[in-house]
Amino acid sequence: MRISPALFVLFACAAGCADAQTFPDKAVTMIAPFPAGGSVDLVARAVAQQMSDLWKQPVVVANRPGAGGNIGAEAVARAAPDGYTLLMGTTALASSPALYLKLPYDLMRDLAPVSLVVTMSNVLVVHPALPARSVTELLALAKARPGVLNSASAGVGSSNHLALVLFNTMTGAGIAHIPYKGAAPAVADVMGGHVAMTFVPIAAAVAPVKSNRLRALGITGATRAPALPEVPTISEAGVAGYEATSWNALLAPGATPRDTVIRIQTTLAESLRAPKVKEILTSAGADAAGSAPDELATFLRAEMIKWGKVVKAADIKPE
Repeated sequence: MRISPALFVLFACAAGCADAQTFPDKAVTMIAPFPAGGSVDLVARAVAQQMSDLWKQPVVVANRPGAGGNIGAEAVARAAPDGYTLLMGTTALASSPALYLKLPYDLMRDLAPVSLVVTMSNVLVVHPALPARSVTELLALAKARPGVLNSASAGVGSSNHLALVLFNTMTGAGIAHIPYKGAAPAVADVMGGHVAMTFVPIAAAVAPVKSNRLRALGITGATRAPALPEVPTISEAGVAGYEATSWNALLAPGATPRDTVIRIQTTLAESLRAPKVKEILTSAGADAAGSAPDELATFLRAEMIKWGKVVKAADIKPE
């Protein structure tokens, strides 16, 4: 018996709806493309735990660091498009298309936008022994010792690398860049005195700043951070107009059925409203966002244009 194309589409849609209604019926893996201990890991674990509670199925966070987040992104792009493998993406997703000539995936084709999760500022921190207690003093030090100061980042094209590029561009500081495989090892080497400074997501800096293992000089966003209210913005501290923020977004493999994507997005939105999740995110300096999949798609396109221009203007190359 031949099935007409119209009936085939109807059967396919019915099967997809049934899958979405039963999804998930097993563990879901959420890949964090940077090491444990950094801000993306913290955000991923906060929402994954709440989503596990809502679904009554485990949502397991798996750290897959490397290549500025692209190893984890590629793993999700190549995973089965069934919603059981998700990516906690970062700002690096938007800079990578301009930075890498041959990416093993296409952001807008191979990954399905689910929802923006959080936005956050970075904070400029230095080792306590560095003789700079303000942004102005740091700039004076950089200009007095050209080529000596260096700044760690979570990797080439990461939000903290881009924050440094913007800082150098606006001030002429000439601070060198040292890439790591994530914010956690970058922060560890600044605390150890091996690197002078870093622009790190607030989530990864709050504890070491409050325990005096790092000194915070400025917030990269337009407003001060509730988690570090005494720290001025970099714009307030002397670099007028400076602003650089980062974000995390949830994505699925590109061909994931729309109904499954909506099911994931709806659960994430509910998770972001949970008081315990809001408390974790707020204490880490992150602002819960949330969005529809189409809104995230529009946002990602705009971010690729924005950071692509920065990458090209600064002639940033993979290291």
